[in-house]
Amino acid sequence: MFSRIAPHYDLLNRLMTGWQDIRWRRFVIGKTNLPQDGYLLDLGTGTGDLAREALKQYPSAHPVAADFSLRMMRIGKENHLKPKGTWTAAHAGKLPFPENTFDAVVSGFLLRNLSDLMGSLREQYRVLKPEGRFVVLDTTKPSQNPFSPAVRFYLYTVIPALGKWVAGLEDDYTYLPESMDNFLRAEELLAYLAAVGYKKLEFKRFMLDTVAVHWGVK
Repeated sequence: MFSRIAPHYDLLNRLMTGWQDIRWRRFVIGKTNLPQDGYLLDLGTGTGDLAREALKQYPSAHPVAADFSLRMMRIGKENHLKPKGTWTAAHAGKLPFPENTFDAVVSGFLLRNLSDLMGSLREQYRVLKPEGRFVVLDTTKPSQNPFSPAVRFYLYTVIPALGKWVAGLEDDYTYLPESMDNFLRAEELLAYLAAVGYKKLEFKRFMLDTVAVHWGVK
């Protein structure tokens, strides 16, 4: 599916979020507090948005952009990642890096797609240095509120229509709201992260509580 949507992935992300995903990614990288010459893993990098943002905020950083979809990364490389950036194929459940490698591990809209969430969270914890930062951007199941009918209409009607109009892929963009409904609430994900071992955990919701950023320290 991600290979199919790759050519239109960035444009549809911008359209679906009203360009707010750029702001969210800026927020994610700001929470990493990368040191000088720090190493950052952008897992599930897609086309490399978080890795590129890391170089904007921390020009001395060494980002590693890793994904399971080769086509997503190939398209991302066309947008250029500076020479310090590295692209690598990787499975989120068995990362090809030694323990204590990275000063920060980040991801954007990865976790809800994993078949073994806890296994991958433990792997990300393993490759993070002590006192390293974990920051994750993902959808979150929204609580019931007065905006709920409008949110569901947008998710189940507008987003598939955008997918069909822009990319001719209505079915693939029906997956988004379904994956959101099957994923954890923000508070539940916080409990998972605590169980893995992260400390100083916090989160912030965005976009009518449909998106959240979580962060913590190893």
